[in-house]
Amino acid sequence: MNQPLTLFEKIWTSHVILEEEGEALVRVDLALIHEGSFHAFRVLDEAKRPVARPMQVYAFADHYVPSTGRDRGAAGVADAGLREMLALLEKNTARFDIKLFGLNDEHQGILHVVPPELGMTQPGLIVAGQDSHSCTHGALGAWALGMGASEMTHVLATQAAWLRKPGTMRIALDGAPTAGVTPKDIILAVIAKIGAAGANEHVIEYAGSTVAALSMEARMTVCNMSVEAGARSGLVAPDDTTYAYLEGKQYAPRGAAWQEALAYWKTLPTDPGARYDREVKIDVAQLSPMVTWGISPEHAAPVTGTAPDPDAAPDANKRAETQTALEYMGLAPGASLLGIPVDHVFIGSCTNGRIEDLREAAEVARRGRAVVPAWVVPGSAGVKRQAEKEGLADVFRKAGFEWRDPGCSMCSAYNGDELQPGQRCASTTNRNFRGRQGRGVRTHLMSPAMAAAAAITGRLTDVREFMKA
Repeated sequence: MNQPLTLFEKIWTSHVILEEEGEALVRVDLALIHEGSFHAFRVLDEAKRPVARPMQVYAFADHYVPSTGRDRGAAGVADAGLREMLALLEKNTARFDIKLFGLNDEHQGILHVVPPELGMTQPGLIVAGQDSHSCTHGALGAWALGMGASEMTHVLATQAAWLRKPGTMRIALDGAPTAGVTPKDIILAVIAKIGAAGANEHVIEYAGSTVAALSMEARMTVCNMSVEAGARSGLVAPDDTTYAYLEGKQYAPRGAAWQEALAYWKTLPTDPGARYDREVKIDVAQLSPMVTWGISPEHAAPVTGTAPDPDAAPDANKRAETQTALEYMGLAPGASLLGIPVDHVFIGSCTNGRIEDLREAAEVARRGRAVVPAWVVPGSAGVKRQAEKEGLADVFRKAGFEWRDPGCSMCSAYNGDELQPGQRCASTTNRNFRGRQGRGVRTHLMSPAMAAAAAITGRLTDVREFMKA
């Protein structure tokens, strides 16, 4: 009798080419790169090596593109260095015949938003992305992991990667979310519970009744932030929701190939009796809308809570970490999170820049008008078109929100979209590290609905206040 296997173990086993000294050379099905790939192409040129399988590589202009001035094309990119990076991406992809979703492409957008919406990401694949939040693609039952420049160079040269097999971790999410609790709140609660290193060297499989009820876009939000708990990746077993999402998409199989793929995908979910190295259970029905108070996604609490007291920390290291975070954020121990003034609001990113996120934010935006600058940046050109078709863009504009062009924008602030030292931002992004949105900027992570509420009130607000009759 065959040993029961987890979803991850099935993907791993089917992709191993050879094993040596505790590592394995594994086949990579899909490689995703962005403007920063010029390092990898330079190394390939120096070694006089071609890209091994350009048809399995896709490039995206996302991290370094501005979210305004796009009607002028490359001329709308004010920074000369950024223009050069975009030019290099065009040059490198053209000479190796790699498909580029460039500045003016109808599907331009973030490399963790576009591939799923076009059906590139599929169950059972190994996806290597040139960004740590590549774990987003795990929502479709793929093993997706971020890679640095040297690892991606190897992938481009060989369409394979040397990897050490990670452990397995199952996070069971059960219960129906209460009003105002979104996928972003769920993953922030997970990270707050297990810590920023809670899943180090593990692949998380999200399971349970809550996950089964989530849409594909919601699953992507949860998987996206797995890396913030130290995980190598996060994934969800494919099911009818996955298949319905993929069917008919541009890059998905069709006809007989679809039936063949579907039959394979249905073999992937974890076998009964398979064992995980670790398991965690969370009752989602007990969660509240969340917000971060510090400088790590781990520093999250219910919006109705307070900033922690360093003296209550379990050890000296946590005490120092808490003190440092509070000092950077300008918060006193015990300070109420509700009512903290914000200077800016950002809605977008690979975590929360999809159409469902924008619908969620627009529902709140309908109920007032922004009193602080608020930007809405769709995750892709496709999302932008859909939002405009549904009238969401008009809702945002009427409420005083600024409607911008697709890209990473203020999530990483590499692209000119940044704030000034000391400013405080209510953000739907995935990281609240020091300086993430600009030097000295203070970031509070939250859901799109919570961010929209903060825009209307000018302070951290419990979105449930907007849901009362």
